[in-house]
Amino acid sequence: MATKKKVLLIVTQDTKQHEAKFLRDTLEAAGVDVIHLDPSVRKVMGGAEISPDAVAAAAGMTLDEIRAIRHEGKIQEKMIEGSIKTAHRVHAETPISGILSIGGSMGTTLSTQVMQSFPYGMPKLMISTLASGMTAGFVGVKDIAMLNSVCDISGLNSISRDVYRNGANAVAGMARGYEPGKPEEKPLVLVSTLGTTEALSRAVREGLEADGCEVMVFHTTGNGGRTLEAICAERDVSAVVDMSLVEVNDFIQGGICAVGPERATTAVGRGIPAVFAPGNVDFFIMPSDLAEGDMPFEGRDFHVHNAALTAVRTTAEDLGKLAGHMGEIFAEAEGPIRFLVPLGGFSSHDSTEGTLHRPDLPAVFASQCEAAFPDRIAVETVDAHANDRAFADALLKAVRELMAGNRSA
Repeated sequence: MATKKKVLLIVTQDTKQHEAKFLRDTLEAAGVDVIHLDPSVRKVMGGAEISPDAVAAAAGMTLDEIRAIRHEGKIQEKMIEGSIKTAHRVHAETPISGILSIGGSMGTTLSTQVMQSFPYGMPKLMISTLASGMTAGFVGVKDIAMLNSVCDISGLNSISRDVYRNGANAVAGMARGYEPGKPEEKPLVLVSTLGTTEALSRAVREGLEADGCEVMVFHTTGNGGRTLEAICAERDVSAVVDMSLVEVNDFIQGGICAVGPERATTAVGRGIPAVFAPGNVDFFIMPSDLAEGDMPFEGRDFHVHNAALTAVRTTAEDLGKLAGHMGEIFAEAEGPIRFLVPLGGFSSHDSTEGTLHRPDLPAVFASQCEAAFPDRIAVETVDAHANDRAFADALLKAVRELMAGNRSA
């Protein structure tokens, strides 16, 4: 008989004992075995494969010592530490194929921290009272699915039974089909883009794939850039083609897709070959509800992309700030870097068909970069629009040269 796949169930029994049993019964009926991790603090109810005492011990304390902290945030830090350690200990001994949890704010915080510590590809589902809005901090840069609990997680009713049943069956189905991914033997290249540089990213991706590379493309609306940086830090990356720098603009201008000062720094800091291009720097992204009044965005041109996002045209002064910021990042670089500027425009908005076209500014930006960058990093201009095939070919040539040079070094 084939061994059943195992699902890690994270539920505190001191407040959710009936819900935990319902989920266990549903998972087992769906054909998987259950390993219940119970990070309860108030009471030890018994029956869980990983008990609250075991969780506390993994954090180097007894449960009584953790209770004596008498601060829910600090108590949770210890239980998160112990939960992650015990979950990975069990996984090393008896591999798990999926993770399921239910919780409010505290349970969601703990369980998603455990989920984030497991690899991409392993099924992870969080049934949460916070799943209808406040999700970014819980999902982070991992592939965590969140399911709205609808009702508070307090007893079982006609709605919650359906929600929990659906969630458990979903995880059981994913777990039964899960096989741990094997690392690709192909060189890994990370690429950034937006829909406004789709033609460019497609041409670059297809060219690199034809070269035998594995290509991961990230949509730079905040979490995409954050994920690119995280994977760049964790994996054996052969090159980065960072050709959508709008998140850097948003960091400088206070836009809604800002990632933080670490954006565009990981490849540079690790010495990974990196080709940069100022795709989508013709704008930064602001909430559309600010696009009102006589002089929104201090008189800058703007384009309402949809009800949530408005692209605000960058000025020469704005681009100068971006050049200076990138120059500061490159000043710390030790690895090979290329920086290419398309003189015909930065995105589909910045084109003859777009609404934010300023044909004079790409050359201005190139000059600003030349003044701001370290001497060893040349600014290469290409007489083409960012979405023209000629610019894609120039980027491909640059990344191929860097990768070839890195292999021979």
